[in-house]
Amino acid sequence: MPTELIKIGELAKLAKVLPSTIHYYTKEGLLNFADETRGGYRLYEKNRALNRIRLIRDLQSRYRLTISEIKKKIKK
Repeated sequence: MPTELIKIGELAKLAKVLPSTIHYYTKEGLLNFADETRGGYRLYEKNRALNRIRLIRDLQSRYRLTISEIKKKIKK
């Protein structure tokens, strides 16, 4: 079964976060994009990215971890 690739806007809507949050997680090395279009749009693996965002948000809200603490806890 092929992996579904989605743009950042769709991912943001599904994850209920702002696109800037996804950009930030990507910049910090917590989230990887799978491909890039000719126009420069980043494409994310839908299920993998959603699971990673949910994990990050859970660690932030439930355990009050900072981004740097999360980076130490999880690997790419």
